[in-house]
Amino acid sequence: LKTLQDWVLERRFKAVPGVIDVTGWGGKTKAYEVDIDRSRLTAFGVSLSQVIASLNNANINVGGQTLNIGPQAAIVRGVGLIHSMDDVRHTLVTAPNGRPVTIEDVATVQVGHLPRLGVAGQDGDGDVVEGIVLMHRGEKSMPTIKAVEAEVAKINTTDILPPGVHIEKIYDRSDLIDVTTHTVLHNMVEGMALIFAIQWLFLGNLRSAVIVAVTIPFALFFAILLMTLRGESANLLSVGAIDFGLVVDATVIMVESIYRHIAEHPGGDVQTHRRHSAKLAVISDSAAQVSRSIFFSAAIIIASFVPLFTMTGVEGHIFGPMARTYAYAIAGGLLATFTITPALCALMLPDDLKEQDTFLVRGLRRLYTPAVEFALANRVITLGGMGALLLVTVLAAGSLGAEFLPHLEEGNFWIRATMPGSISLEEGDGYVNRMRAVIKSYPEVQTVVSQHGRPDDGTDATGFFNAEFFVPLKPFGTWPGHIDKEKLTEQLSGDLERRFPGVEFNFSQTIEDNVEEAASGVKGANSVKLFGPDLETLQATADRIGAVMKTVPGVADLQVLSALGQPTVRIDVDRVRASRYGLQPGDINAVVSAAIGGQAAGALYEGGSDRNFPLLVRLSAEHRATLDDIRNLMIAAPTTAVGGSGVVQVPLSAVADVKLVSGAAFVYREQQQRYIPIEFSVRGRDLGSTVTAAQAAIARHVQLPGGYHLEWVGELGELNSALARLEVAIPISLALIAFLLFINFSSIADTLLALSVMPMAMVGGILALSLTGTALSVSAAIGFIGLFGISVMNGIIVLSSFNHLILGGLTRPEALMRACETQLRPVAMTCFAACVGLLPAALSHGIGSQVQRPLALVVVGGILLAPALILLVLPVLIDLFSRAGRPRPPPAGAETGAADVGAPA
Repeated sequence: LKTLQDWVLERRFKAVPGVIDVTGWGGKTKAYEVDIDRSRLTAFGVSLSQVIASLNNANINVGGQTLNIGPQAAIVRGVGLIHSMDDVRHTLVTAPNGRPVTIEDVATVQVGHLPRLGVAGQDGDGDVVEGIVLMHRGEKSMPTIKAVEAEVAKINTTDILPPGVHIEKIYDRSDLIDVTTHTVLHNMVEGMALIFAIQWLFLGNLRSAVIVAVTIPFALFFAILLMTLRGESANLLSVGAIDFGLVVDATVIMVESIYRHIAEHPGGDVQTHRRHSAKLAVISDSAAQVSRSIFFSAAIIIASFVPLFTMTGVEGHIFGPMARTYAYAIAGGLLATFTITPALCALMLPDDLKEQDTFLVRGLRRLYTPAVEFALANRVITLGGMGALLLVTVLAAGSLGAEFLPHLEEGNFWIRATMPGSISLEEGDGYVNRMRAVIKSYPEVQTVVSQHGRPDDGTDATGFFNAEFFVPLKPFGTWPGHIDKEKLTEQLSGDLERRFPGVEFNFSQTIEDNVEEAASGVKGANSVKLFGPDLETLQATADRIGAVMKTVPGVADLQVLSALGQPTVRIDVDRVRASRYGLQPGDINAVVSAAIGGQAAGALYEGGSDRNFPLLVRLSAEHRATLDDIRNLMIAAPTTAVGGSGVVQVPLSAVADVKLVSGAAFVYREQQQRYIPIEFSVRGRDLGSTVTAAQAAIARHVQLPGGYHLEWVGELGELNSALARLEVAIPISLALIAFLLFINFSSIADTLLALSVMPMAMVGGILALSLTGTALSVSAAIGFIGLFGISVMNGIIVLSSFNHLILGGLTRPEALMRACETQLRPVAMTCFAACVGLLPAALSHGIGSQVQRPLALVVVGGILLAPALILLVLPVLIDLFSRAGRPRPPPAGAETGAADVGAPA
């Protein structure tokens, strides 16, 4: 099976578009073994080095350039490759006194296998051959998966494999993609339906709600078109995190303005063609009034997403496509707002509209009018209340936990078992089989696949102490009893630790484990790396750190990796004794390496095909089983050193000391320094507070030696890196937003007033995270970025309306109240549309919803409070700081003259 995988399947899968490599696990790698009989070697006076040299010399092809034969040039080839075991057996080693000694005189030639480095098992079968097909970085998942599936179907339905052999799929990413796609689409459909309902409830007109709803598919298909043209693909957040309420906000403002102005200019008593012309003029004027605000609002929303384009690493791969898709969708919505929306209004809205507040708007007006009058009359109370709310928000923000990314539920376990570092593959395999049986006994488990040791190609460098289990779970709805995955994790973890004392277990998920290992550089979600020069000091200090971390609440799956303790057969060459026999340390070590570990002496090409397998030469097993066997290993020494003319066989013990010692087990190096990782996971607590508590405990109880230092890597390192980039990108984004606002208003005061609504929107987002116990993550931070754009857009609506009314000749008090009354509905509509667009995602708990939920919670929580704060606090700020409508002070001279003229009166 392993030969079929190496020479048939691996080649076929590597030719599939999108596949970069194939890694084999388990099975025995075929080799041809030349097992040397030490007694026969001694009897014929032949050394091991002679056997290896003769095989290498007998397994070679040569080229002799060309030979002209008449008018033609013939290629000269000397063919001497070994093609069968008989060729090996008949290979000449030496011919003393004319009597040939061949390989079969001193060795047994047979088909065997290379020393096993790893074993794979599934359920009750402890030895299977597993292949892992690796996708090229940056490739699209579904096309690659479908191509691999097509290749599997072709292999299984043709005679490519021998009868009775077939490929069984254990896992591919399509199952997770299908489930998450269903979750995302379900949330999207619900969000779009809620947006449609919101428009209907606010305007009371079905046609206007339809006009707004048309923007959603237009914007979505516009985004898909651009993604297709650019060769980009959608992912969970690209489509799932799009708030269609935010996309249609520009359309909502446009439709509400047109709807209100048509109702204010009824044309029922005018002739049809004149009425239609008047209606078009009203639509044109209405669109012109809000077009500037809409354009700058959309530009500001896109500018607020600038930080997303700066993300790199894991978060960049996840959120980068979302930023681009958002920008495409908003651009599509903006295009629809200025083209399709006015046209549909002209076609669908009747000429004799009567603006009547719906019951929802009437209820809001009854609450809002006295509230805004009170706020304007009691400015100190209003601003003091806002300040108190901001203080509470700051305190709540300080209590938030922190994590890199929410854990996407994949519907499986990836369990890592770490056994004692000195365990052998054969001994560990028995434990692995028992572990697999324990895991499979749980009714929630679908199957269990184990990987023990490492693959033969060295792509996963670890030791025999490491075993990893892939555990796909049955659908959650089929689980018996009232149990969730967290409870199952606790039960399974406790069961395994109880049955296998001394073995450390770590729980993760398939994709999550790969991301974590890429982030931390070691196997595990998080790691503390202790750097230093001396292995013994490193190990002792790491053990102390591990003991302290065990006492920290939230730390789970703690494991201090061992750098020492590996039993080692150490062979120290005595240079003085070796020189007496004319031997160099290299001569002795070469024989040791070949005799015990084996040495390849070329390859055997089977039947002239391209399949070739190594020729492995070493002592037969019975001659290298104990330390005494190794001490009695014979080394060929030249007798010229003792006055002879041939060679003499010298036991290894005569020229070297052989002893069993404890040596280095695993030496980790990074940045030219040694280190030991202390791995851990976090369960039942957020990552940020757990790591902070652990750092404080280590600082109190562990004194690091001079020249030693700690680095915290993994999820926390990625989070800190992402937040550091956001600390630079967000101020740049705010500066860009302020610049756009200044271009729009041409006033520093109005620019600052529009920016003042950002803290008002953030209040609800922070409180939503605090009340739901959700930690601050990159996903939540992106939700706050979205809130910036939404809040500023609503600030522009109110402020622009106020300025427009001032230009129309109203006094400041009249303009302010009129702006509040007329903008109540559009502000509430845009906010509620953005809120309900992500409400299903905020409430969803299905597979695929975990990464979206923090972002959605921030947006929903922020937008729920934003309308009240913006419509109550912003008018007070406008009243205090806006210069629009204020009488300009006359010049100093004119003021003096006016006083003089008016004095007599």
